[in-house]
Formats: sequence, structure tokens, C-alpha cells
Amino acid sequence: MKLAKRVESLPPYLFAEISKKIAAKRAAGVDIVTFGIGDPDLPTPKNILDELHRASDDPSNHRYPESEGLPELGKAIADWYDRRFEVKFTPMKETLPLIGSKEGIAHIALCFIDPGDIALVPDPGYPVYEIGTMFAGGTSYKLDCTRESGWKPNLDAIPEDIARKAKILWLNYPNNPTGAVADIAFFEKAVAFAKKYDVAILHDNPYCDVAYDGYKPVSIFQVPGARDVAVEFNSWSKIYNMTGWRIGMIVGNETMIDALMRVKSNIDSGIPQAVQRMAIEAVYGPQDCIDEHNAIYQRRRDRIVEVLRRIGLEVDTPLASLYVWAKLPAGVTSADYAARLIEDTGVVVTPGRGYGLNGEGYIRLSVTTPDDRLEEGMRRLEAWKGL
Repeated sequence: MKLAKRVESLPPYLFAEISKKIAAKRAAGVDIVTFGIGDPDLPTPKNILDELHRASDDPSNHRYPESEGLPELGKAIADWYDRRFEVKFTPMKETLPLIGSKEGIAHIALCFIDPGDIALVPDPGYPVYEIGTMFAGGTSYKLDCTRESGWKPNLDAIPEDIARKAKILWLNYPNNPTGAVADIAFFEKAVAFAKKYDVAILHDNPYCDVAYDGYKPVSIFQVPGARDVAVEFNSWSKIYNMTGWRIGMIVGNETMIDALMRVKSNIDSGIPQAVQRMAIEAVYGPQDCIDEHNAIYQRRRDRIVEVLRRIGLEVDTPLASLYVWAKLPAGVTSADYAARLIEDTGVVVTPGRGYGLNGEGYIRLSVTTPDDRLEEGMRRLEAWKGL
């Protein structure tokens, strides 16, 4: 049996590899404290779970759902965007629910990329942007993002021939893994670039309501004309602590939404309707959980930043996202640091190199570790002798 080249060349998924290491250590009796994946530890709010229980008892929700989702969910997505960003979308035409935003991110390259086409992908960045491009037969042109640039790409530095060949531009703010944010002025430049070169912007915005110190992240659709060239992925997983229920969305350009809908209708059968009902409740139910969760994450962020600086790492305090991004001492690789840390202390962090070349020399820590385990991890870090 010979596997397809796309599978043979597929690198191990970063978090799958980290999970294997954690499992091996735990099997050996090691007490692990993990700051790896950004998976909220706080429970899904009760009113949302109550709706799931109610909807699960309804036999009409036991059948195949439609790929485009319930009309009520399409309206909820549009209403949520109107309430959050004062941007209006036409439900079911400019909105589409996803089985978690990762699913849509992986599939959307199939809508734009033919073999040999170019995708503009930030480095460092979420690995699935590049993997989706590879699955579609395309090539990723990496956009350098550095601490000095605020972890944003310089679109003016893209060579003219690359810009003219490019089909899509991936952006992600608030950013994973760096926690960087972008303002309206940056998105205005991106929209102008996309219109000049006929490039589709794919903006990944799942952390728009995970923010601190009074900061309010923006949507690309707050830029006039963005709807001509862009779509935006979003997720209620991070906002309402629903990662396990797999519920995300995409909004924006009607032609682009329809293209993804056509791809999805041939691949999946949609989101279970009981899960759609709980998402609708999340939108229209009480919203005080958002500030409550963020207050907890902010306190954890502050504690992690304090300890990382104390042990000699450089950290810019993030205004948003679930992550703290820390610069290692010169000459230390992120893989070596992470490997030695788990070996010596049982503490798991994510090596920055897993997000691209420009992630080398950094590690990422999530703020979704429960308070007692976070304090244990911080105690171990402070006691560690280091490399």
C-alpha cells in the first residue's frame, strides 16, 4: 500500500505530539502540569447546558442536520455580529456555521487554491493555514512577523510577482500564538492590498471576546469595503467555553461563503442540531459569563507573566487571546527548552518553532490551566535551575 504524497509529507500535528508526550509521562507516574493547548478549563455556562439537555430530548434533533445549519442559528450569528461589532450580515447568505472553526479553516483552501497557487501565510502562525494550502496542492509563501513588527506582516514588503500570483491572505488577530493585536488601520491596509492584487482575505478571529485591561478587539468588517474581499472565521468555543461541542462560524463575502458551503455539503452533514440549539442560547442568553471568565484569565495571565520575567524570560503582556508568548535566552531552542522543562519539572509548554521559523526562540503558555495547577506549575518554574 502506498499513501498519497500529501499524507506522507504531512508533519505531525503539534498538539497531537505534545499529547503523546504528556500521556507517556503520566503513564510513567509523572505529575504533569500543562500549559499547552488553549482549551478553556472553566465549564460551559449552565443556561447553555440546560438548552443542550432540552434539545437532546427532542427527537427532531436526532436526525441528520443540514450542512448550512438551522435558519435560527444563521440569524443568531448575524445578530451576534451586529451586537458585538455593529456590522450587519444577511443570515444564511453571508453566514455559515462550522463544526468548529478549525474545520472551515482546513477546508476553505479548496475553494481558492489550485495546484501551484500561492497562499500568503503569517510566520509564526496557526499550523492549519499552511496544512490546508498543502492539501489543496498550493504553496505557502511565508510572511515574516517579528516582535519588532508587533507580530504583523509588512504587506508592502511582499514581492510584486508573489502578490500578483497570490490567491489568499491569512490573518489572525488577536493572534495565536503571540497574543498580538491589530487595529483598524492595519486592516484598512490589508483590504487595500487585497483589492489591488485580487486576493481573498481569510481572517481568523476566535479570540475577539477574550481580552484584558479594557481592550476590545476589532473585526475586519469594521473596515468599509472589507466585504468585497474578506471572510472572517469565529468561534463560540473560546467565548462561552464550548470547545468540546465544536461550534464555529464564518461570515462575510457571499460568494466566498457559498463556495465553502458547496465544499462542506460534499464533505460533512453539519452540526448536530442540539449543539446548534445550545449555540443559539449562548447568543441570546446572559452574557455576564464573558467578563467573569476574562477576569480569571487576566489574573492568570498576570501571574504567568510575573513568574516568566522573574526567571529571566522576556514577555510582552498580551491584551487578548488565551496565550502568553515568552522569549527565551539567546542560543536556546524552543524544542530543547520545552523538552528539558517537561523532563526536569513535569511542566508542559508549547515550543514556538511549531508555529514557524519566526517562532524559534519563544515558548507559548496557555492561561487555561486551573488555578491550583497553575500555581504548582509556577512554583516548579521558579525552583527550576534552567538549561
